[in-house]
Amino acid sequence: MPRPVHFEIHAGDPARAVAFYTAVFGWKIEQWGDIPYWVVDTGDGDGIDGGLLPRRGPAPAEDAPVHGFVNTIAVDDVDATIDAVAKAGGTMALAKDSVPGVGWLAYCKDTDGNIFGVLQPDENAPAPS
Repeated sequence: MPRPVHFEIHAGDPARAVAFYTAVFGWKIEQWGDIPYWVVDTGDGDGIDGGLLPRRGPAPAEDAPVHGFVNTIAVDDVDATIDAVAKAGGTMALAKDSVPGVGWLAYCKDTDGNIFGVLQPDENAPAPS
């Protein structure tokens, strides 16, 4: 069965986006040659790597519906990650809640308004409050 193997983040200010994702997740992000494209190394283990490139158009409007995929990133501590997002200039899109038997999930926005999920696995997570 086909599986996702790469993601791309579109940014109005690529340098700001590189700083954001490096600060929040510790990803290694390096420009690829002389073109305006950055390779995103998310680390060893399960998951995929990606890229970052300049946005070709306006950023998503506030409260606009999602037009595309939303990537969700596994984290050790969803609350600490939410704090790191805020410190790096991001915001909340949807507050943390539980997914029974799966874990704790929140949706955030990066400094360009891109939405992404953060999930702290916890098989003992209760029903949502």
